This record gives sequence, structure tokens and C-alpha cells, in this order.
Amino acid sequence: MNAVSPVEPSNAESPTHVDVLIVGAGISGIGSAYHLQDQCPGKSYAILEMKDTFGGTWETHKYPGVRSDSDLYTFGYRFKPWVGTPIATAEEILKYMGEVIEENGIGEHIFYGHRITRCAYSRDTAQWTVEATRLADGAQAVFTAGFLWMCQGYYDHEKPYVPPEWHDRGLADFKGDFVHAQLWDPEYDYTDKRILVIGSGATAATIVPAFAEKAAHVTMLQRSPTYFICRENRNELADRLREVGIDEPTVHRVVRQQILHDQARFTQRCIDEPDTVFEELKELVRAFTGKPDFEFEPHFTPKYRPWQQRLAFCPNGDVFRAAVAGKVTVVTDTIERFTETGVRTASGEEIEADLIVAATGFRLSVMGGIPFEVDGETVDWHDTVTYRGMMFTGVPNMAWVMGYFRASWTLRVDMLGDFVCGLLNHMDELGARQVEVAFRPDDASMDIGPWIDADNFNPGYLMRGLGQLPQAGDRPDWRHNQDYWAERNEIPAIDLDGTEFVYDGKRADGPPANREMAKAG
Repeated sequence: MNAVSPVEPSNAESPTHVDVLIVGAGISGIGSAYHLQDQCPGKSYAILEMKDTFGGTWETHKYPGVRSDSDLYTFGYRFKPWVGTPIATAEEILKYMGEVIEENGIGEHIFYGHRITRCAYSRDTAQWTVEATRLADGAQAVFTAGFLWMCQGYYDHEKPYVPPEWHDRGLADFKGDFVHAQLWDPEYDYTDKRILVIGSGATAATIVPAFAEKAAHVTMLQRSPTYFICRENRNELADRLREVGIDEPTVHRVVRQQILHDQARFTQRCIDEPDTVFEELKELVRAFTGKPDFEFEPHFTPKYRPWQQRLAFCPNGDVFRAAVAGKVTVVTDTIERFTETGVRTASGEEIEADLIVAATGFRLSVMGGIPFEVDGETVDWHDTVTYRGMMFTGVPNMAWVMGYFRASWTLRVDMLGDFVCGLLNHMDELGARQVEVAFRPDDASMDIGPWIDADNFNPGYLMRGLGQLPQAGDRPDWRHNQDYWAERNEIPAIDLDGTEFVYDGKRADGPPANREMAKAG
């Protein structure tokens, strides 16, 4: 791989210029950097990262048991085989990412400890100016770039979501310890403590069985049940291929394809026959617990169909086995108020605890909460319309990596890596300095609505933050459809000379683009 030389630090008087500036050194940023080096070897680039190290979400979350909720054969990059168990710990994922950085010389391009304070684009210069504060000493750094690749994720890493009404319900009265799982201190000793975990999603599914190993008892208080899928933490096909001597790149490719095939069928079945799928999920629970009479009502019977929200993965049925062993109690109710010793529910039940852990999810942060400007005008993302969840009307020379929720996030990192690199190379072929997306004439009449259809996927953090997100059209080109199995064919087939692409102010067919058509209704 012919990587360009690393860039040097900057200051306000002498900005550092790169062809491409990547924001974020998490799973998206590192993968995007690899693809840029591989497919656009002549492009200079830098990565700006707020933290002091790489890893993103895997560095943020340090609660007991933190692990992937997706298998690493599809969550791992397509270009680097995964050789461990399918469901991996944060430590194992960070080790894998570190190897990608080391093996490809990416580390020398990363500027750690830089908090971006402003991104401004000028159509006159076809250039982004990005201002950042160097956290180590407060110095100001300035970067300029021809293209901005936003890989910073989708939630606030510093301020998790705690329901605001909790403060009105006496949270301050609780005399024990209270923490959100996202802010967990790994030095905290919870041995023999009574722990109340509030929440029922993927975080709760991970943290509850881990707590149960050392705590006196764990109670999981949920407002409504979620779906759990229980499977062994192994892949039979991968094990067999290795046993007969197949090389790891081939194992990775074949197992990845098999998993994606199975996931596509399962996702469709969740829509076509949700009741049958739920019965199958129940059978898995019964098998792992060894209890054919395991009771699912009322704590494990959701009010929505499978995959309308994310399924929580339980390796080897750990949550359910802990419940059967008497180490975990599940309560389905709402909080009336916090007390000095715990929580009183709406039904009057008193739950006593030494430690309360909020597993209440994320606070959405679109584009990292960074102020954006285009030609001196503030960008309100809700006034834009998304182009396939990766580009936005009225914002030139920028792409955003927003992964999948029903499939591994990283599948889209690889896919958009191909798209962005193809776009950059196409711009070079055209001699174009600027690209943006705009409605085609026949798009003007399409209906404009929310970023995502609530009937399709409706987790709380997205529903709470729809007003921050771009809007979507009613055509596949103008929405993020969350369907990897459709996009793996559609995105590679995008015609970069299509009339939705505007290069240096002109569409591919010649006439100037009408920027007013690019604004959301």
C-alpha cells in the first residue's frame, strides 16, 4: 500500500492542508482511512480524534462485560480476517483495531486530543476550514481540506441520556451510588452489592449477567420488554473450515457471506412471520436454561415485532441462565420515584439497591454537535435532505458514515469507503474541485419526511433526536433505508455522472444546478 507522508501539526497562523480530513478514530474512521490509502494512494489525509487514543465507542464504554452485539465476522473489516470468537470483548476489538492501524501505518496520520469547534466550507475556494482545540494545552489548531469525511459516530460520548423526569422523581434522594453505564468507572468494586439496572436493551443484556457474577443480587427494571436472541458464542462453519485447513482470509470471506445470508432471511422473517420468529426465540431460551416451562409473561413479551428495535444478543443465554439461577430478578414497571434506599415503582413495589446503574441509552449527537457553515450560513441539518444517508443537500465535499442497526455497522464503513474513494477519483478524472447532491427535476414533487420510518425502526434515541437529523425523501436515493442487503447492490451501482451529482456547480448533463431545489420542504 502506497501511503502518503504524514502531515505535520498546525496552528491558526499556519493551517495544515490535506486532501481529505477524517473526523474520528473509531471503527468508522480507521476503516475509512484504510480504504483511502488503498484506493486513493496519492491523497494526503489526517484524522482528528477528540480522545487520547483510538477506538471510539470501544474506548468510551468500560462497564463490566462490555462486548460486541454483532458477530465479528461481519463487524470486522472485510480486509482483515477475524480469528476469535464471533462475539468479542471491547479489549479484543481494540486489539484488532490497533493491528489495523499498525499494519497500515495509519497511526502517524492521527491527531489525538483535538476537539473540533467549527467546520466551515467555502464554495469559492472549494475547501473546508476546520478549527480545533488541542486539549493537552488549549492551543488552537486549524486544518484545511478539500473533502471532509465525517466518521465521528452518532451519539454524545460525554453526556449519556438520563430521563429528565428522574430528577423530578427524587433521584437526588437516593443515598447509594448512581451511575450511567456509559460513564462506568472500571475501578468501582461492586462485589456483594445489591444492584438495580434500569433498562432492557443491549447494554442491559450485557451488563446484567456480568454484574451477577460478583453482586449479591441484580434487579433489571424495565419499562417494557425487549427481544433477546440466544446463541452459542462460536461459529460452526468457521470451526469446521479451520479444522480442514482453510486459510483465514477464505474462512473470513465464506463465514461472512453465510452470516449475511442467514441474517437477510431472518430479518425478512421478522416482518413476514413475527409470531413464528418469537416462538423460535423462546425455544432458544428454553434450551439454554434447560427449563421447558420458562415463563415469558410478562417480562419477556415485547409489544412490538422482532427487529422493530434492535434484538439484544445473549451469548449462551447468559441473562436467562442468571435469572433461572436466582441471581437476577426482572421487574417490568415504571418508576414512581426514587427513595433513599432505591426505587418505588408505579405498582408500589420497593426495590432496594446499593448501586443504581442507568442503562437508558444514548443522547443523539448529529455530526458530533460541531457547528457547521457553508458560505457563511449556519447549517441546520434538519433543513437538509439526505442522499442515501451519506451526503446532504446544500453541503458540498462531505460524506457521513452512519452504519446499520440491523446488520453490523462496519459493513457500511467498507461500502461507503468504496463509494467515497470512487467519488474522489471520479472528481480527479473530471478535474472537478467540488461535488454536492441536489434534487433532480423529477424529485421536486416527492414527499419529504423524517430520517427514518418509525414503523421500520424506532429506538428511543432516534425518536428523541429526529429534529436534529436530516430529512428524507420517499425515494430510495433520498433516504437511509437501513437495508444492507439492498444497498450492497445499489450503492456500488450508483452512477457518479447521475444528475443528482453537481460538480463545480453543474450537473453532469451541463446546465447549472438550482440550489433552491436542494432545500428540504
